[in-house]
Amino acid sequence: MQAITILGSTGSIGVSTLDVIARHPDRYRVFALTAHSRVKELAQQCSQFKPEVAVVGTAEAAQELTQLLRAQDSATQVEYGPQALCAVAGAAGCDTVMAAIVGAAGLEPSLAAARAGKKLLLANKEALVMSGQLFMDAVKENGATLLPIDSEHNAIFQCLPRAYGREPDAHGVAKIVLTASGGPFLRRDVATLEAVTPEEAVAHPNWVMGRKISVDSATMMNKGLEVIEAHWLFGASADRIEVLIHPQSVIHSMVSYVDGSLLAQLGNPDMRTPIAHALAYPERIVSGVGPVDLAKIGQLQFLAPDFERFPCLKLAYEALEAGGSAAAILNAANEVAVQAFLDREIGFRMIDQLIHRVMDRLPGRTVTDLEDLLDQDRDARRLAHACITT
Repeated sequence: MQAITILGSTGSIGVSTLDVIARHPDRYRVFALTAHSRVKELAQQCSQFKPEVAVVGTAEAAQELTQLLRAQDSATQVEYGPQALCAVAGAAGCDTVMAAIVGAAGLEPSLAAARAGKKLLLANKEALVMSGQLFMDAVKENGATLLPIDSEHNAIFQCLPRAYGREPDAHGVAKIVLTASGGPFLRRDVATLEAVTPEEAVAHPNWVMGRKISVDSATMMNKGLEVIEAHWLFGASADRIEVLIHPQSVIHSMVSYVDGSLLAQLGNPDMRTPIAHALAYPERIVSGVGPVDLAKIGQLQFLAPDFERFPCLKLAYEALEAGGSAAAILNAANEVAVQAFLDREIGFRMIDQLIHRVMDRLPGRTVTDLEDLLDQDRDARRLAHACITT
């Protein structure tokens, strides 16, 4: 019986994780659930799954949640704030942590889980993108188990040899191939992208995701962040990580071997598949997702990405090549730019322009520790906000 903490339980990954857990009450129980501000949804989850602890973002949210749980006669303990997030991520009563908080906010609790030696299911790609070597060192030094939840990285993990470490050459791996749907604007005239609205950008053709990650998919920054994540997870250099647009989102990623073999993982576009894989690894369990019907799909298409249409992908490759804190700066600038776009402060094509300006004016440097990294993150956010207003 695994005790699970879900960081970000009211988001799409958290909801999908709870769906899989509910299908296997004999294998899993919920230790802690966390959400920033969606108190009513969290209260409903607490009613169903009865966690020992629930964490929210603020004292006000904690007071509201406490009142809702009192009405349910719930025994769940309510905490709030960043320290409480880190505490439940590293708590002795928890075996496995699903790290599904979106953005940089997920870094410190994800690191706390790694430092506590947990089985860490990483859906928060930004944590690894930002901290890179610091994160991987924490995993190794504390005996944590790191399993990727992004459908692409989970697919790669499934296509690699079971004994795979972080040295591609030792296992005949020639290249990692990340697939991308291309988002909602794959075939839209590039000249019209400036007029894209937030409503259009979050309308992903295949996946049901949050607003921020949906915009990242539309710009392909999501794929750029995944390139950086793949570098740290699998030890592959930038020139051995290829992105291939695959509009059907059936092949989730592939691994190319030196003997000419190309192994792919296929599945319907539903995050419960990688979640179930990681929860039960190395076993397999029912996820609630049906099998792929290839005859119904009929054909699979593949396209090379166009950097004119998707300049954010190019910026991510540049950040990976630059090393140091460049990826953290890229991520910080992107988070500010995406939020400004969603708030209608800037246009869609201003997202990549803003990121480029920040990276140009704030080159990355060697990072010595977490506080140094967070300083770089704060500097990048301040500069990004300044660029919006000037």
